[in-house]
Amino acid sequence: MPDTIGRVNRLISGLPSDETLPGENMTTLKETHKRLTAALTDIKTHSERDVKSIDEALEHLSILIGLRRASESAPPDTKRSKRPRVSSPAGRANTPSTPRGSVGPQGPPPFSREPKARREALSAQLPLQSGRMVAFHPPPAGKPNGTENGDTEDTTWILAKVVRCINQDKNRYEVQDIEPQDDGHSACYKTTLRALLPLPELDVSPNSPTHLNAYHEFPPGSTVLALYPDTSCFYRAEVLGSPSSTGRNPGAKIIPTYKLRFEDDDDQEHTVSAQFVVEWPGH
Repeated sequence: MPDTIGRVNRLISGLPSDETLPGENMTTLKETHKRLTAALTDIKTHSERDVKSIDEALEHLSILIGLRRASESAPPDTKRSKRPRVSSPAGRANTPSTPRGSVGPQGPPPFSREPKARREALSAQLPLQSGRMVAFHPPPAGKPNGTENGDTEDTTWILAKVVRCINQDKNRYEVQDIEPQDDGHSACYKTTLRALLPLPELDVSPNSPTHLNAYHEFPPGSTVLALYPDTSCFYRAEVLGSPSSTGRNPGAKIIPTYKLRFEDDDDQEHTVSAQFVVEWPGH
């Protein structure tokens, strides 16, 4: 690039200093113009490529910051960085969500724990790949790690990542809690799709069925499941502002966010990245 810029400067310095065109040197002038145009086009191409690389780097950095904040170790006096809460009141029906429109314009059907319905709803994303971030409904208290998740009235959902698909069965997975335990190791569970909500991805092709574009955008008034800021736990929340309603440019290299009000949280408003906001599964 520096060589190209130097060449452009030399070509410009050789152009006439006034508007008079030297007739005897028109051939030379035309050749200079041709070379100058090619050099400027080259600079423009390299500049656009550099801008794109910087935008992608900033986007990836934002993702890493979001994941880092979500997976920071809990304070010493608590097992998990988790806000106090009371029993959840009965949730109201969801407000219909708005499709984003890039992939699967209708978005996934409503959440269902029925295995066949879950496989059909997530068919384009299966099998879930190793490292995929998910909201995970862990087994009931007292049930040992390594067992499949059973029915429970516990409304706990935690941030986890997929370790592997078990025996190539698209319905069965091993997942790892993102939060380390007191011994520094993170618990692993064997579970099924009925206990998993795959989170949208931002660092994949916009046309991928796992990209945020393939997920519904929840309009204001919707009931969602979202990661509470500075914790690794998901809670029910009401959408106060969606990425569209807040006027963000969908094409901008900025992670879309929601303005949310979590239940039992003294009417506080929080901003949460759209990659950590999914449909409310109900119980």
